[in-house]
Amino acid sequence: MVREIVKYPDPVLRKKARPVAEVTEEIRELIGDMLETMRAASGVGLAAPQVGISKRVIVWDVGDGPGALVNPKIVRTSGSQVGPEGCLSLPGLQGTVDRPDRVVVRGLNHDGEEVRISGEGLLARCLCHEIDHLDGCLFIDRADQNSLRWLDVSDTEEELEDEALPLPEPLETAGHAG
Repeated sequence: MVREIVKYPDPVLRKKARPVAEVTEEIRELIGDMLETMRAASGVGLAAPQVGISKRVIVWDVGDGPGALVNPKIVRTSGSQVGPEGCLSLPGLQGTVDRPDRVVVRGLNHDGEEVRISGEGLLARCLCHEIDHLDGCLFIDRADQNSLRWLDVSDTEEELEDEALPLPEPLETAGHAG
């Protein structure tokens, strides 16, 4: 089932998501719904808070097939990559973000088994972005503030001429308390 994607400034996007005690049928259903929702929105990743569920669950598909992790935790990073990011919860906004080039993430898979996922490039960027969501951190908090631009979503890479659209406030100034 495709779920509605929560948009900024919904408060669930700024809350630290709760750990999942056990991978149940309900969690597996959530994972399936999140994958459907992500695909329907043409995204490459999605975190449970983005569908209004404050639980530590992420999904992704950067072209190598879908993946999902419950209670993901980054255990190692290396390298650096700087590139553009956007977010399904901030449609039309893009900015340049510095992320690790390689990551190792530990978590539970769809069956509740502990796994480690190694990713580099786009997968590393995606995993970091989605895990940030679980901690109430949005890409705008890590972006070069001078790079944030509203794009015309009908012509994805064209900047809007209308400079009147306000940019969301990053974490430091948004009154976020942990």
